[in-house]
Amino acid sequence: MASMGLNLEEQKAVDKFRKDVVEPSMTSLVILDFWAEWCGPCKALTPVLEKVAADYADKGVVLAKVNVDEDTFIAGQFQIKSIPTVYALFQGQPVADLTQARSETQLKAMLDQLLEKLPIQPGGAAAQDIVPMLALGEEALAAGDGERAGSIFSQIAEIAPESGAALGGLVRAMILLGETGEAETVLASLPPEMANDPEVSRARAALELAKNKPEDDQLAALQAGATADNPEGQLAYAEAAFAAGDRDAAAETLLGMIAADREWSEGAAKAKLLQIFEAVGLEDPWVAAQRRRLSLILFG
Repeated sequence: MASMGLNLEEQKAVDKFRKDVVEPSMTSLVILDFWAEWCGPCKALTPVLEKVAADYADKGVVLAKVNVDEDTFIAGQFQIKSIPTVYALFQGQPVADLTQARSETQLKAMLDQLLEKLPIQPGGAAAQDIVPMLALGEEALAAGDGERAGSIFSQIAEIAPESGAALGGLVRAMILLGETGEAETVLASLPPEMANDPEVSRARAALELAKNKPEDDQLAALQAGATADNPEGQLAYAEAAFAAGDRDAAAETLLGMIAADREWSEGAAKAKLLQIFEAVGLEDPWVAAQRRRLSLILFG
């Protein structure tokens, strides 16, 4: 779901949807029901959905609901034209339209077909239980407490070894502690099916950037060389500044480069900035603010 140029309310809606729907769908099959209070057919369908979700909970099925009147932005993203509309989501992507399944028998038949084809984790509904712990880990990372974050994400990884968010968080905690070698080992040991997990990709991007962390005197020298007529020096400084923890300086430098010559070196400055966005997290408020600035430069 796109997050460039969102206002505060839209960003909150995206964050809530990610927490309530996307994260559980990483291991579970999510029945996503779009409804409204005034919708009679929605009210008739609700008990059917709730019963089937309860019956299939041990098979990794969970129910999530979106009120189209309250969550207009999310409904718009899914281009909802009528309600009830019901989708099945797995790993953040719609995998089936369940809207026509209005009876318990019809719905169970469609779910059985999906469960045969998808690598759903039995008991995957328990993934929702780790969401508060993941939030604590992210808070620790944001506070710069790599040791505490590492401890939290390690605990989550033991509970849910298939959680990309837990493993990605653990890698980012290691990076924060300067343990880039250990972080590289963790990423290298992940099974192939986790390679494209969004949180694992985020951690991999963070590790690549962290490898450029300089000593203080080196950073000062790179900053001195980051002049307007030296784009190579500007790029090197932006990489080093981000690795040293100064993401604002990195973004300022790269945005300035894009404004001056967006095509330099086949768009290297924009590519580096997007890598930084991925490392920080696309739903992070800082990233949202920088993406708006980038959009103004590119399209304003």
